[in-house]
Amino acid sequence: MSEAADSARRAAAQPLVLVVDDEPDLLELVGLTLSRMSFRTRTAADLATARKLLKTESFDLCLTDMRLPDGDGLDLVAWIQENRASVPVAVITAHGNVESAVRALKLGAFDFVSKPLDLGVLRKLVGSAVKLRADAHSQTATYTGPRLLGGSPVMEQLRDMIGRVARSQAPVHISGESGTGKELVARMIHESGPRRDGPFVAVNCGAIPTELMESELFGHKRGSFTGAVADKKGLVQSAEGGTLFLDEVADLPLHMQVKLLRVVQEKTVRPVGEAREESVDVRILSATHKSLADLVAQGLFREDLYYRINVIELRVPALRERSGDIPEIADAILARLARRAGGTAPRLAADAVRMLEDYAFPGNVRELENILERALTLSTGGEITAEHIRLRSAARAGAAEAAAPGATALAPAAVDAGAALGSQLESIERDAIIKALEKTRYNKTAAAKLLGLSFRALRYRIKKLGIE
Repeated sequence: MSEAADSARRAAAQPLVLVVDDEPDLLELVGLTLSRMSFRTRTAADLATARKLLKTESFDLCLTDMRLPDGDGLDLVAWIQENRASVPVAVITAHGNVESAVRALKLGAFDFVSKPLDLGVLRKLVGSAVKLRADAHSQTATYTGPRLLGGSPVMEQLRDMIGRVARSQAPVHISGESGTGKELVARMIHESGPRRDGPFVAVNCGAIPTELMESELFGHKRGSFTGAVADKKGLVQSAEGGTLFLDEVADLPLHMQVKLLRVVQEKTVRPVGEAREESVDVRILSATHKSLADLVAQGLFREDLYYRINVIELRVPALRERSGDIPEIADAILARLARRAGGTAPRLAADAVRMLEDYAFPGNVRELENILERALTLSTGGEITAEHIRLRSAARAGAAEAAAPGATALAPAAVDAGAALGSQLESIERDAIIKALEKTRYNKTAAAKLLGLSFRALRYRIKKLGIE
């Protein structure tokens, strides 16, 4: 092979980026930065030229300014989504103009970067976008991470949406009842996207004491407060290059919502006791079982933060909305429990399946797992029947829909007149403790308060009943 042909082959193998801007200085700066990353660039000063190049060449990324002589960068984002959907597009926004960035993300933009350009942020953005483009063409980019079970239409739609949002860097808010699998959805988004090689950091916003929250999330410098004997990296910085999942984000106090807003808008964080801000490269995913819109209306959640983290919303359906998926989910849970115990998974009898499909499942998949774990203990002979299923009450799907919205989640199980009273009381007590732990996300202090027990009394009962 001749030297010229070899040089042409190497050049063709380099990713190609289209930069759209009418400022020559910015074009030169971006071009130099990308050339040092071994990328080729094409430039366009207006929308017409950009569209012409996109029609004739195959680009790995389009980077466009928002203000152009013959239109708006948002118009180009929309055009690319309709005509060149496989090309990731990122926008360059004026400093502080986050509203435009949010509109671009809603239209399908991959990400945004603010002026004046931070070259470190730009390099990370371009690297992620090109990796995403390469994955789309790679035969080895098969997803092998955690999966959502069920073939119902709502689950098929949810999986499709997960695949779509994984290709973006836009903030995603995951809504749904407790126990539906919101964290699993977040992990699937992370594992399906270009950040999968980076960390996935899950933070339960309701489990961090208010006085420690700023230090836990953003870190602190040595000596910044009593007890700060060394520098500490925050959870936000620990997610650098990956995904930060804020579970139960509705529990963030208002003063922390202000600080989180800056992380989302400016992609910077300031540790406690530090005079300067640090840039961070994280994708924000959030979740809660509460209605953020209602909390905004009540003044309990900042409206500006709501719109920043809710660029894309995914709703995870309750288990009662897809009861036809229960047999598949139950079989998978039993197989996992059996492997853990070193045995063979039992079969679910038809009457057990019917009972489960008729139940409302206030606790969703998490409750199903607890029910099956108890049934596995009670069953013998390799089959779980209806008599092994212990539900928390006679609540069925129809009864649950008619129940008052404020009904307690700690209702005791129905008493069986044909069983020993002692074993029934233990079962009821065990159920109540498990439900209290689930309701408080396994915070024993909060669970004890909910049950009207001392922490020591709860710990004794947990040990006595073998819950742990």
